[in-house]
Amino acid sequence: MSDTALSVFRDARKAQKEGKPGIVQRQRARLAEQIAYVRAHSRYYGELYRHLPDTVDDVTLLPITTKQKLMDRFDEWVTDPELTLERVRAHADDPSLVGELLLGKYTVTTSSGTTGRRAFFVMSEDTRRTAFTVATRGMSNVLTPWTVLKLLAGRWRTAMLVPTGGHFASHVVAVQQRVASRGTDKRIFAVTTPMPQLVEQLNAFNPAYIECYPTIGALLATEQEAGRLRIKPALLRLGGEGLTDAEYERIRKAFGTKILDLYGANEFPALMVKCPHGWYHTHDDWMVFEPVNADYQPTPPGEKSHTVLVSVLYRREQPIMRYDVGDSVLVRPDPCECGSPFSAIRVRGRVPILMNFHTAAGREVTLSSFPLSLQVELAPGVELFQIIQTAPSILRVRLQLRPGNDPDAVWREVHEKLSLMLKEHELDHVVVERGTEPPELSPGGKLRSVIPLG
Repeated sequence: MSDTALSVFRDARKAQKEGKPGIVQRQRARLAEQIAYVRAHSRYYGELYRHLPDTVDDVTLLPITTKQKLMDRFDEWVTDPELTLERVRAHADDPSLVGELLLGKYTVTTSSGTTGRRAFFVMSEDTRRTAFTVATRGMSNVLTPWTVLKLLAGRWRTAMLVPTGGHFASHVVAVQQRVASRGTDKRIFAVTTPMPQLVEQLNAFNPAYIECYPTIGALLATEQEAGRLRIKPALLRLGGEGLTDAEYERIRKAFGTKILDLYGANEFPALMVKCPHGWYHTHDDWMVFEPVNADYQPTPPGEKSHTVLVSVLYRREQPIMRYDVGDSVLVRPDPCECGSPFSAIRVRGRVPILMNFHTAAGREVTLSSFPLSLQVELAPGVELFQIIQTAPSILRVRLQLRPGNDPDAVWREVHEKLSLMLKEHELDHVVVERGTEPPELSPGGKLRSVIPLG
């Protein structure tokens, strides 16, 4: 562990022991320090905060930011002048550079999330170490001595089920983990792999540890219950979407193992870890988490929010301040039974999307939205997209392109990628049609990147 990570780890443990007073004191001090830093080093925030007092430690005084606002001002947003959008985009458009550091010091990831709008994120090694070091304090209930012994007995064989072919966060992290692995067998499995093949590969590998999206974990649990998948992992790490408590319990029972459930994003990796009582606990000493209504007014504990604003206090190179995440959350009004002094929440957004099809022979095939989305994300020139299942065997794709791209050429590539993936799942009869209309917002003003039938 580096000196920076060790210092963060010790302070994180100390904050937890001190409880609310120590946590609040750290949050206010770090918030004031972060605001001063971004005003001095980010042209975007310097302009946005120009009318604020010289010293600010109250987050509610800050204007609200969004992914689109920040991406529109990328070169002014970042605090390193070498991090231009042109340079970052060129890195992200080259699949051979997945996991490689830009300028020798920045990890690059891309995301469209549930919005269908591509965004680029950079993360320094200090940011990455701080994020994951802080997150470890929420893992002690899962990484018990018995679990660790089982992982060691399985030689920590790790199966990482991720979207491959691009700089998606989970793929980038998986590649970096595989490169950094010392004496452990870490293998990457593409989430686009047809389920029968994936089951065969996992049975042969027999992983002790699995990392995947919750929807993929649910599909694997179904295969395990049916007896086609026959593995005994010591631990499953799920993250990226929200399932029902009953579905998490079904996955746990199917594999007879513990589940490490993380909540995070490109903007704030490993933001929260779920406790044994089913609540995510926010790292309040390193972030400010504000559930708000549609008018951006505070939502009382116990009530479902419209969205949530997040300020990340350890991210310097690409500051995230009062950032509208888009997830609906509920904050627990009373202390959690687990004894954590940190705020407890449940995420009501990020509902996983599953699309159901039938092969020509009548066999049901269920696909997570991730494999479909990433085929469109991988096509150069796509700025915004929307995939709609308009009939059992019809997918309609709406595209918005970056200026200067040939619409017909981009469509041919999108059509080819989607058709090939469907064919691999014995769904070559599914029609992929070109939508002439642009992606459409929902009545609530949000864009859903994938819309299933019905």
